[in-house]
Amino acid sequence: MRIYGVTGWKNAGKTGLMERLVAEISGRGFTVSTVKHAHHSFDVDHKGRDSYRHRAAGAHEVLLASHHRVALMQELRGAPEPPLSELLGRLTPVDLVLVEGYKRERHPKVEAFRAEPGNELIAPRDDTIRAVASDTPLQLDRPVFDLDDTRRIADFILAEVGL
Repeated sequence: MRIYGVTGWKNAGKTGLMERLVAEISGRGFTVSTVKHAHHSFDVDHKGRDSYRHRAAGAHEVLLASHHRVALMQELRGAPEPPLSELLGRLTPVDLVLVEGYKRERHPKVEAFRAEPGNELIAPRDDTIRAVASDTPLQLDRPVFDLDDTRRIADFILAEVGL
């Protein structure tokens, strides 16, 4: 599977860009999956639901299935967070996996950048960032796209991964 990342600081526009890229690339007929890194605790289940009760009772894995979707929840219960490479291995093969976050991993990435939060660019110090998608003009040693130019960013990523 080919992987490509979208990275950047908080409020840089990563999730919006990811959403638009998934729609654009899958709209071109490619299969796309995503991996999103969270720096905080999260829950995809709700207290009181049967599956939540299974996990709360101590289940290591809970698989929830219907005719619309399948969700597999795994509790780490003190084990270390699995590395990205292991998580990618759990996915069903697709044409492209878009990865949000995982700044320190070595896969190629586009940095989402907005001037407003006042964060500095990551790209000048990170050679895995192959382009920047920005809401402000920038002079860099790599391509800079308008943050909202999803079509051109998708073209760039697809060319980079050979699709």
